[in-house]
Amino acid sequence: MAKVMIMTHPLIQHKIGYIRRKDTGTKDFRKTVSEIAMLMCYEATRDLALSNVEIETPICKTTVKELKGKKLAVVPILRAGLSMVDGILEIIPTAKVGHIGLARNEKTHEPMDYLCKLPSDLKEREVFVLDPMLATGGSAIAAIQMLKDKGCKSIHFMCIIAAPEGVAALTKTHPDVDLYIGAQDERLNENAYIVPGLGDAGDRIFGTL
Repeated sequence: MAKVMIMTHPLIQHKIGYIRRKDTGTKDFRKTVSEIAMLMCYEATRDLALSNVEIETPICKTTVKELKGKKLAVVPILRAGLSMVDGILEIIPTAKVGHIGLARNEKTHEPMDYLCKLPSDLKEREVFVLDPMLATGGSAIAAIQMLKDKGCKSIHFMCIIAAPEGVAALTKTHPDVDLYIGAQDERLNENAYIVPGLGDAGDRIFGTL
């Protein structure tokens, strides 16, 4: 069964409050989203397995902990998911990066794919799918299915703000995928936007309002 983790760290909550403000400009919005992703990454990787490795310090030999087994990869859902990548790479610089392009049909609210470019060894990695917003869940569900079709076995989903409807849909369709959520909001409105939300994340990140 999927694990759903909603972040409670004060710094994460403070920064989410800042990007919700309608008067937060593009530059600060983009920078803060990256910072939130970095902080969430600490929490989302808490359960990664470790192994003991013997090394030599300038003083003596000793045993230290290193990440065990699978390496990591991040796969942002374009375009808004791009804003979360740099923050994660700041602390996991060896992670591979793939890209999945999905656009929402404004009439049906269903995702339409236009790009899927992934590292060749992705199925051997722990994969984190990134998207700032989880609204209906359609884009996340489609992206994760694309990864499964490519042979990926260990997939996680990370978003900054989620609607209950999206969480329910994603966990029902992909019960083997853990969710890491910055904040869960009240509901979706008639246009499938998250309430209270923060508007269109992609437009605010790239200044295309």
